[in-house]
Amino acid sequence: MSTGLRLVIFDVDGTLVDSQGDIIAAMTLAFEAVGLPVPERNAILGIVGLSLDVAMARLAPDADHLRMVAAYKDAYIALRAQTGAAQSSPLYPGARETLARLNAQPDTLLGVATGKSKRGLDKLIEAHDLEGLFVTQQVADFHPSKPHPSMILQAMTDAGTEPAGTVMIGDTSFDMEMAAAAGVHGFGVSWGYHPISALRAARKVVTDFDDLEAALDDHWRAFP
Repeated sequence: MSTGLRLVIFDVDGTLVDSQGDIIAAMTLAFEAVGLPVPERNAILGIVGLSLDVAMARLAPDADHLRMVAAYKDAYIALRAQTGAAQSSPLYPGARETLARLNAQPDTLLGVATGKSKRGLDKLIEAHDLEGLFVTQQVADFHPSKPHPSMILQAMTDAGTEPAGTVMIGDTSFDMEMAAAAGVHGFGVSWGYHPISALRAARKVVTDFDDLEAALDDHWRAFP
C-alpha cells in the first residue's frame, strides 16, 4: 500500500556541487604516484560517480589500484583543506533554493546517493550548511558501485517509499542506469560531467534547477 510519501534522491558531484577542479587535480596526483600518464580531462570526468576502486580500474586497468586510491584520497583531503569544501565544491546555481523548497513540502523527502565516502559527504554537507535536509544518505563505503541499484533500494527502505514515489536526479549515465535497475524514474541534468547523449536511460533531462522543479511537479501529477 502506498505511503503517500515522495522521495527525491540526488547525486552529489556534478549534480548538486561542481567539484571537478579537485577531482581532476587529485586524479592527476594519483596517476603521478604510480608513474602513469594522466588521462585526458574528459576521461577523468567520465568516471565521476563510480566508486574509486572501480574508477581506477577503468582508467588504468593494470595499475596498483589500492595505491592509486590511497593517493587520490590523500590528495583530495589536502586540496580541500587548502580552500575549504564550500569553495572547492560550490553548489550549482539554484541548488540550495530548490533543496529548501522541496524540503518544505510535507510529503516530500530528500536523499543522497553518491560515490563519495561518508567522510567526504559529511564534510560537504557541513560546509554548505545542509544538515538535516537528507533523510537518507547513501555513500560508497557501504554499497557496490553505481550503477548497481543498492543505494536507491536502501534509500527507499530508509524513507519508507515505493519505486513509483521515488525519483533519482543525476548527471551521469551511472545514475540513470542505477535508477532503471532499481525500478525508479531517473531525471538527468545537463550541467554535469556526462554529455546529454549519455543519459539515454533518463526519463527526462533538465537544463537548470527551475526546470527540475517543474519536471518534478509534472511527474507527480502523472504518478500521484
